[in-house]
Amino acid sequence: MTTSALAGTAAAHHSRNQLVLDTALIEKYNASGPRYTSYPTADRFHPGITAEQYVNALQTRFRQRTTKAKAVSLYVHIPFCNTLCYYCACNKIITRDHSQSNRYINYVGREIGIVRKLMEGDASGHIVEQLHLGGGTPTFLAHAEMTKLMSMLRDAFTFSPEAEISIEVDPRKVSADTIAFLGRLGFNRISVGIQDFDPLVQQAVNRIQTEAETMTVIEAARANGFVSVNADLIYGLPRQTVAGFAQTLDKVIAASPDRIALYSYAHVPHLFKPQRSIQFDTLPSAQTKLAILALAIDKLGEAGYVYIGMDHFAKPTDELAVAQTEHKLHRNFQGYSTRPDCDMLAFGVSAIGKVGAAYVANVKTLDEYYTHLDAGTLPVMRGVELDADDLLRRDVIQKLMCDFELDFAALGKQYQIPFKTYFAPDLAALAPLAADGLVELDDHSVRVTPRGRLLVRTVAMQFDKYLREAKSTAKYSKVI
Repeated sequence: MTTSALAGTAAAHHSRNQLVLDTALIEKYNASGPRYTSYPTADRFHPGITAEQYVNALQTRFRQRTTKAKAVSLYVHIPFCNTLCYYCACNKIITRDHSQSNRYINYVGREIGIVRKLMEGDASGHIVEQLHLGGGTPTFLAHAEMTKLMSMLRDAFTFSPEAEISIEVDPRKVSADTIAFLGRLGFNRISVGIQDFDPLVQQAVNRIQTEAETMTVIEAARANGFVSVNADLIYGLPRQTVAGFAQTLDKVIAASPDRIALYSYAHVPHLFKPQRSIQFDTLPSAQTKLAILALAIDKLGEAGYVYIGMDHFAKPTDELAVAQTEHKLHRNFQGYSTRPDCDMLAFGVSAIGKVGAAYVANVKTLDEYYTHLDAGTLPVMRGVELDADDLLRRDVIQKLMCDFELDFAALGKQYQIPFKTYFAPDLAALAPLAADGLVELDDHSVRVTPRGRLLVRTVAMQFDKYLREAKSTAKYSKVI
């Protein structure tokens, strides 16, 4: 068993920032389960939600008159990549042909235009607090393409002067000049893909990336006014060892990113074709993978990083850590967020948005995307409309994922329900977890213990009505 107090000056004496890795409990509860970037989860979306429902939701949302401007979040999916990383489970297109991306940006502009028109002149009253470009590799775009995209977004929407504008970056394809260019466009947060510096691991996943390339990007971000740098790592990759990942962690910690995302690799080649290039016998054993996680927890804790939840760590002075301490942390399709839980308008292939009580997901292929927009219709493929029970459970799960606790009285008052009666089956399902020390359960609250925080997805699953009814978790990744 490994115990780490993931602390810092602002968090050293706060029990919420402690984390205990209990090997026996992880082995017992390491089943498959959702990541809860939404509830209901994306696998519950259905084709009954069409562009018509999305239009209705948009018009309802933007007709609402309030004395205070409403925050919105924007997401744009850029699916293009120069090379294929074998571990990748994203919706991407491998190409070096920029005529494809130029055409794509023009069509994204059409989608933005349709949504903007549906706002019926009220866009100025709905301020953009967040913009995130994901992929694929967003920095695949040529400078002119990126400039055009940002111009279209700024022409269509009113951005807050304090808006978080973030982008995912592949350091192998980006120079210091490109980071400076992104800074001039208004980007102020950057997520740097690293995964692992071990050359054997990089070769096994077809992603050769030097430490020098990576540090150039991080240093350029700081030199050009980016207020937050996130480093992405993955454990469980082929040919990974405890000793090799220790060296990667030392290099990453020395670079001192504000946030670190430590993702667990899920090997599901039957779902993601690129993973078929990874030989199963090169993957670390379950025991080695767990040892790598334990090592990471210890090293990050000793370096002063706070465990936020799921895969995320942050410096105690970072906005994520501060928001969690103040119970102001949120979770959406981009992970943890410090901004209010606002509607998300999503653009591009496979992008998922949230408007009011509805989630909508776009079509997954370029041909379908272009066909819809050529016809002047939104490229919606599926989605789900949330009922009152969904909204309540979404809030419960979000509080568990972000705050590690539930206050029965507060939630009961907010939703006008007798909480313990309403959730009697769910609370009963928590009893075995309480007996094992994952949660503390009494008449007034549920608290996820330091021992249970790595397994918070397991705790949240007890409140997932759809999961209980389906009685199957085979479609999800393992919790650890």
